[in-house]
Amino acid sequence: MPPAADYPADLLARATRIRLACFDVDGTLTDGRLYFDSEGRESKAFHVLDGQGLVLLRRHGIHVAFVTARASLASERRAADLGVESCIGVKDKLDCVQQIAQRLGIGLDEVSFMGDDLPDLAVMSRVGLAVVPASAHASMLAHAHWRTQARGGEGAAREFCDMLLVAQDRSGQLQALGT
Repeated sequence: MPPAADYPADLLARATRIRLACFDVDGTLTDGRLYFDSEGRESKAFHVLDGQGLVLLRRHGIHVAFVTARASLASERRAADLGVESCIGVKDKLDCVQQIAQRLGIGLDEVSFMGDDLPDLAVMSRVGLAVVPASAHASMLAHAHWRTQARGGEGAAREFCDMLLVAQDRSGQLQALGT
């Protein structure tokens, strides 16, 4: 895990305040490809490193939520497996994030959102920390506070989770856990 000195100071300042980390699914937690079998059933591939990162956030007191416009049983199953909150098949991502934050009693400046394309823009422009994976659409770069080196579905979420834990000075605790 990179030391705090490897990150820009303004990024770390934003990251220290995060109490809720929200993630789009397609193109962020997956590589963005949709697979359909001959019966029309959808499947997705999720990276195990990303899942571990989300679990680590939760273990260290940061709430986690999937916020995606696409209704998907695979996304629902992955959220349940990881024990994270989910807003799956929502039309208004910003409204969903605001409702979660309000229920938790936190401001939007304490929320991060990781997304990759235009449907994520409204929420990314309002939260305290907006992040995109390396594979995000070019139009999103101007709206992000940080871009991961990894592509969506290839460890980008884990990279982001690790940065949050470093910023909040919790990376030493990870060593004690053997991770």
